[in-house]
Amino acid sequence: MIRRQFTQITGAIAMAGLLACAPAMAQEVVKIGYSGPLSGGAAQYGKNALDGMKFAVDELNASGFEVAGKPVRFEVVALDDKYNPAETGINFQRLVQEHKTPVVMTPHSGGIFAIQTKNMATKTLLLAYSSVPEITARANPLTLRIPPEFTSYIPAFVKHAQAKFGKKVAIANADHDYAKAWTKAFVPAWTAAGGEVVAENPMSYNRATDFYSGVSKVLAAKPDVLFIGGASEPTALVVKQARELGFKGGFILIDQAKMEQMKPILGDKYDMLEGSIGLLPLVDDARPGTKAFVSTWLKAHPGRMPGSEMSLNYTAMLATAQAMKLAGTTSDTAAIRAQLDKAFKTLKSSQNPHSIDGVDARGGTLANTRVGVVEGGKIKEMAIASFK
Repeated sequence: MIRRQFTQITGAIAMAGLLACAPAMAQEVVKIGYSGPLSGGAAQYGKNALDGMKFAVDELNASGFEVAGKPVRFEVVALDDKYNPAETGINFQRLVQEHKTPVVMTPHSGGIFAIQTKNMATKTLLLAYSSVPEITARANPLTLRIPPEFTSYIPAFVKHAQAKFGKKVAIANADHDYAKAWTKAFVPAWTAAGGEVVAENPMSYNRATDFYSGVSKVLAAKPDVLFIGGASEPTALVVKQARELGFKGGFILIDQAKMEQMKPILGDKYDMLEGSIGLLPLVDDARPGTKAFVSTWLKAHPGRMPGSEMSLNYTAMLATAQAMKLAGTTSDTAAIRAQLDKAFKTLKSSQNPHSIDGVDARGGTLANTRVGVVEGGKIKEMAIASFK
């Protein structure tokens, strides 16, 4: 009798334990892959992109996210590719085969192109953090290009720099694929506007820490403007060393370089960038949704100002999760991709600080872009339309 009662009690306790664990056991874990530079000269750039995605994942997990009525928890699996497309391809295979990631993000065009040769075969949704137009021109139906195309900036950059400084430009940007694509689009626009390219000397921003020799070479041609850019930290060193060598002209900053992330290297103000034009810093964007995002970010990361690497990848991750909810699946990537346009439209303004309007038929985001001009050591916000 005693044994029977003990057995019944033991069974009841075990059943209670199983019931208590049931919700946790029913929870689906969705792994999101990341391959980007986490070491080398572009390490901070890669970390910023990764942290933006993680910020969204933390928010989703805290909210009790569900897909098709089933609790979902997201996990990020991050691998370092050192900004090397060959490493990106290897990492992609690992992420898909070992970690079963339905979604992979990479923040550089070389890596994106490497993945685009494989992601259709593996049915993997690629979140591409790069504004190179060719990403969507390849018509890969499982790609989302997160930033708007960089070509939207070029007319404003050309008009501002030529009006303020002159017609002679020297190319001294990075030597990676992304910078090459920028140069290929920028030079014809500059010359069509009556400008002249007086020197061209791309440099290895991701490996070098001293740019005096390369900068001296282009300054010998006496340019009015330097066309520069790569990851923010080495770009800041190029600016600093150009000023130390006596350059008085302006800088055109390709959109990978963020002025607010260059500021710690250049000083408390933007004096060294006087007259320059580049991407509008997120912290200087006056839109209510942007200000709300910045405030939320700073509560979680005190003293670390967010840039577009954080904000755009945060928004893209939230939109991807929302697309899963709308599609009712975490694994059918074609169905998820088909819902991305609608997903962006469902986000709150604080979750969409760049006011992305949706996704075009080729997989590129749509937004009204803005630029920043340095005047009197401060950033002045300018709409692209104001340069027309």
